[in-house]
Amino acid sequence: MTRREFVLSGSAAFSSSVMMPQAEPPTQTLTVSTVLERIRAQVQIPWRTQTVDRIVAGDESTPVLGIATTMMATLDVLQRAVAAGKNLVITHEPTFFLHQDLTDDIKDDPTLHYKLDYIRDHKLVVFRFHDHWHARHPDGIALGMAQQLGWEKNMDPSQPKRFTFSGATLLQLAQHMQQRLDARTMRVLGDPDLPVKQVLADWGYASRLPGINDFARPDVDLLIAGETREWELVEYAQDSISAGNRKALVLLGHVASEQSGMIYCAKWLQGFIHEVPIEFIPAREPFWSPAAPVRA
Repeated sequence: MTRREFVLSGSAAFSSSVMMPQAEPPTQTLTVSTVLERIRAQVQIPWRTQTVDRIVAGDESTPVLGIATTMMATLDVLQRAVAAGKNLVITHEPTFFLHQDLTDDIKDDPTLHYKLDYIRDHKLVVFRFHDHWHARHPDGIALGMAQQLGWEKNMDPSQPKRFTFSGATLLQLAQHMQQRLDARTMRVLGDPDLPVKQVLADWGYASRLPGINDFARPDVDLLIAGETREWELVEYAQDSISAGNRKALVLLGHVASEQSGMIYCAKWLQGFIHEVPIEFIPAREPFWSPAAPVRA
């Protein structure tokens, strides 16, 4: 080989080694703990030391194949999450029949064990996302509900649970909510022809207080809630109306009154989690009406 041939062959080999495509480094597996770290960062409020927001079932080191958001991690929702290939379930409400998700008082219950076994056997992780989703600005549930109802234009930007209308009747608003939220068993208390201008929403459970104070406010025509005790806020509303106050109360059912906030949660998660598919899985309304029975 001549000196020129040697130089040319060496240059070609160097060029070849530089231009050769390099193998991409392996993608790091997305774990549950990584997802939760991102949620804590993106929610943009300090994470509370005392909170129900935690992993209530499963292991934080589990690789995430897909994420499902839901209003309530019922067994039916968990089964549909498995069928959809989602192994991290982010739920707003409890999984184990108590706000704190504690089970000591029912530790031997067969339904509890069936659910726990299902979660374990299918390697699911269930994360509760309640306190911080409500506490963020704006409240994730309140914003999702306003979007689903198409009430953004009626919403007070500084108070996303307050709405102003031009005087639609109670019946018209109730029919609109029933249709947009698929609230089959909602209940309405008040005159159907009542003109409604000022609305306050207490999404989810409305306790005796501040429920009574909210209903009694002179600047509120209609209070919307998910559920309440009938011998507390409902009885008070009945007595208030009987006393001559032109007011109304709508109870949507707990699931229907917050579910749309978890539709919004799925969209929010998609903004900073791109490695796995994310979808909303609705919790089915638990009741049906004899006037419109639901058959499997």
